[in-house]
Amino acid sequence: MITSSDISIDNIDRKIISLLQKDPSITHTEIAKEVKRSQPTIGLRIKKLEKAGIMNFQAGLNLKVADVLIARVDLQTNNPEKILNEIKNCPYIINGFQLSGTYNLSLLIANSALKHLDIIINEHFRNDPDVLKIHMEIVTNIINDFVLPMNLNTKKCKCDEKFESH
Repeated sequence: MITSSDISIDNIDRKIISLLQKDPSITHTEIAKEVKRSQPTIGLRIKKLEKAGIMNFQAGLNLKVADVLIARVDLQTNNPEKILNEIKNCPYIINGFQLSGTYNLSLLIANSALKHLDIIINEHFRNDPDVLKIHMEIVTNIINDFVLPMNLNTKKCKCDEKFESH
């Protein structure tokens, strides 16, 4: 298996990645013209970057334009692995990041209502003895397009029961 340490990214790879980020539907032929390489070369480079795990393609919602509230929630916890494992099944928690420092987890949470964001926090973290501190901030503006996969076929989560009562 090829790992990212086995591959070096040159200026052509950087240009290819940049072009694909700007327009994921750009063709290999159009990229080839931009970087002055052949279309087969572009295809091989893209496959090499994908195989190494450096580049990935995914569909998602553009959170810059979607009608959702996004919160960044920072947690100080004694057991970050446990918390990350438990939240994997919550469709409202978009992603989690383990950090160094006082707050050792940072989560991105999305929902259509502010009161639902608070319910998600309460249900998952406030009563957990491993969670020592919680800090939530609402994202008020997203500068660039920010596309993330979101599970729109939501699984039932313990937060859902509380949404219905509010």
